[in-house]
Amino acid sequence: MRSISKAVIVCVLLLLLPALSFAANDETIHGKVVRVKDGDTVVVAPAEGGEFLVCRLYGIDAPEGKQAYGEESTKALKTLILGQQVAVRTKGRDQYGRKICFIQKGELDVNVEMVRQGHAWAFRKYLNQPNTSAYVAAEDEAKQAKRGLWQQPNPQPPWDYRALSRR
Repeated sequence: MRSISKAVIVCVLLLLLPALSFAANDETIHGKVVRVKDGDTVVVAPAEGGEFLVCRLYGIDAPEGKQAYGEESTKALKTLILGQQVAVRTKGRDQYGRKICFIQKGELDVNVEMVRQGHAWAFRKYLNQPNTSAYVAAEDEAKQAKRGLWQQPNPQPPWDYRALSRR
């Protein structure tokens, strides 16, 4: 009986190990947005000093700079947070080494707000629970209200634009 219990404990620990290491990588940083690179990437100067954070906003994908609505998306994010104090919760890194971030300005979830205003898509490919419903609902709301990029008759998702650009 004891050997089964030990085996179960070992299995549970092995299953939890990735989650525990993921949680260890998460941190919350307070700082000032010093640069908006595009509609889903910003640079934050931590309030306590140290290395600037290049943050890729979690859960959204904004039009590329040369893509239709790319400049408008970047401008919208600048208006929303450039020069502002924010709280940044990190969630690992992307393939380019940028921190994946949730950004709060006061009570405002900046990531979801960019989608709600129609300046970005909900990036369903990378959304995980419990966040999925808020992002998808924000996108549906923006589409229905024809906000931002949804004013275009057939907006091209950035992932399609990038795929075509690579060819």
